[in-house]
Amino acid sequence: MIGTALIAGMILRQATAFSSGVLHANEGRYSLALEVAATSRQRRKGLMERDSLAPDAGMLFVYDEEQTGDHAFWMYRARIPLDIAFLDHAGEIQSITSMVPCTTEKEACPRYPAGTSFWMALEVNAGYFNEHGIAAGDRLEIAP
Repeated sequence: MIGTALIAGMILRQATAFSSGVLHANEGRYSLALEVAATSRQRRKGLMERDSLAPDAGMLFVYDEEQTGDHAFWMYRARIPLDIAFLDHAGEIQSITSMVPCTTEKEACPRYPAGTSFWMALEVNAGYFNEHGIAAGDRLEIAP
């Protein structure tokens, strides 16, 4: 498994990076194609203005330092419903929440705080985690 600092270092040299990951759950293992957002600019843009996300794809947000539980994501200019998992430095899921699109004014968009400290966040299509039996305590392994 690769650490977050190494992932961030690899990503910073590229405009957009892609990787693969495997979610390890009690019910099985599930492969994901990951788009990695490791710079503040990439993290701000996220999945904004996308009309779809492949069923076995996700966006992994990687940070250089631990984020606090009050750090929040929002869905401003997002067009598709998403689930988000907040992960620790080893890739273990600490919490999961669902987020709905928000195409209104910025100020009207709800914020979704992590509720736990985290090093990475994984966005996937809404319902993905539930459909695959993925919950807090399960783990994301990122391919080198």
